[in-house]
Amino acid sequence: MAADQGSAGASSAAPVVTVAGPRVARAEEVLTPEAVSFVVGLHRAFEGRRQELLARRKTRRAEIAAAGTLDFLPGTAEVRAGDWQVAEAPRALQDRRVEITGPTDRKMVINALNSGARVWLADFEDATSPTWENVVSGQVNLIDAFEGRIGFTSPAGKAYTLKPAAELATVVVRPRGWHLDETHLLVDGAPVAGGLFDFGLYFFHNAARLIARGAEDPNSGPYFYLPKTESHLEARLWNDVFTHAQAELGIPHGTIRATVLIETITAAFEMEEILFELRDHAAGLNAGRWDYLFSIVKNFRDAGDHYILPDRNTVTMASPFMAAYTRLLVQTCHRRGAHAIGGMAAFIPSRKDPEVNAAALEKVKADKDREAAGGFDGSWVAHPDLVPVARACFDAVLGDRPNQKSSPGSPEPVTAEQLLDIAGAGGSCTRAGLHNAVQVGVRYIEAWLRGLGAVGIFNMMEDAATAEISRSQIWQWINNGVVLADTGEKATAELVRRLVAEELAELRTELGDAAYAAGRWTEAARLFEQVALAEEFVDFLTLPALPLLD
Repeated sequence: MAADQGSAGASSAAPVVTVAGPRVARAEEVLTPEAVSFVVGLHRAFEGRRQELLARRKTRRAEIAAAGTLDFLPGTAEVRAGDWQVAEAPRALQDRRVEITGPTDRKMVINALNSGARVWLADFEDATSPTWENVVSGQVNLIDAFEGRIGFTSPAGKAYTLKPAAELATVVVRPRGWHLDETHLLVDGAPVAGGLFDFGLYFFHNAARLIARGAEDPNSGPYFYLPKTESHLEARLWNDVFTHAQAELGIPHGTIRATVLIETITAAFEMEEILFELRDHAAGLNAGRWDYLFSIVKNFRDAGDHYILPDRNTVTMASPFMAAYTRLLVQTCHRRGAHAIGGMAAFIPSRKDPEVNAAALEKVKADKDREAAGGFDGSWVAHPDLVPVARACFDAVLGDRPNQKSSPGSPEPVTAEQLLDIAGAGGSCTRAGLHNAVQVGVRYIEAWLRGLGAVGIFNMMEDAATAEISRSQIWQWINNGVVLADTGEKATAELVRRLVAEELAELRTELGDAAYAAGRWTEAARLFEQVALAEEFVDFLTLPALPLLD
């Protein structure tokens, strides 16, 4: 479909707007002329700044490469020393002790809302393959959920319905990061930002609905998670988007609340500044793992042996440099009156292997016990069966309190050196780790190309962040001449290509010829080799992958 819309924002000239994509059921309910015009207004007002900030990322990366290090910004010392707090959290976001994450397909919407978690991160980003079908139908599904008319019946005939409203999780939407385009919506021939598309449609259709429900439903409000933020200037852009959007729709300033994922090493050095920029709209910060490690590799990939990460599965949140990062996050959030939200428990419980289950659940419990004891106010899980495990860990520390923001966290100060002490993690680089990175990377990308963004692989729920750390570690090991500790081999492109070929052969045997042929394995392997073995490091694997989607 294609349409012309009136102007909004930065220019008085009427824009040429094209909406073009495969047919999606009920798309007309979401892509109304008014909703599209609202998104176009966001694009025209903010696209120039988005492009400037994306260019600044490259400049910043060059500066880091030249210096071989990173430090807190001298120009914002007054912000870090100042006496200020973020706005008080709304009632729906006071207690966030367990949050569940997942894409916005119909079954997941129901299961996540019914899970018993306090919050559901409705994910248009890493857990969603951004096909036109996924991003449009996800908006439809959220509207249906808020209207109480969502239902789903599996091919086997199992029916899924929502519990009473008071038992449902609070919805917090994660739009796409600033780097991703939505190529199905063009303004004057240029794609809009995926993040503005996701945010704009959701806010336009649901903000007033959620506010109107707020009096009788404490779980209502336009709340967001902001991914892939690399600086306080990028947070400032989001804050200005929020201010603009609220004014356009007559929504009171500060109604929007946003939690920022601190999943880049540069953002870790600007936590205070990020909260300050968003202070009227800030709800908290989140500490992840895979994207954070990916960002370290990306920024310090040519900075020498000190920054070489060992096998990714050996780098836990208890590793010294990761512990410093989480300690700083809790300190920062609680000093400023914001929530500190912990990382993901990605294990998928197995009903077939009780021994694997027991061992994995014990690790999940230990991880959540550590977060609760360390001052976090809540944490993430990827599967409904993990909600009771995580909740028990936080219940033991919080009791009847909704959070522990009154606790300052560890008194131990955090230095730049501690945040960058990658070598202090110990561990080693092994052929087994290399093999696992190939396996997970290829299997995830193949599913992503078929439109699946959250994928169960080896009893773990994986998303794009897992594929990113897998392929970036391979790039780092090869380009730094790493010798694998368990075999004495050197990590080379030739070895990786051999492992990829072996993985494809194993998959053909595992799946059978017909199922293998029905997949997109050859494309996945080609793309994985491209982003893992290219001479120049590719910033995000989703960028070359995006044209392969519908």
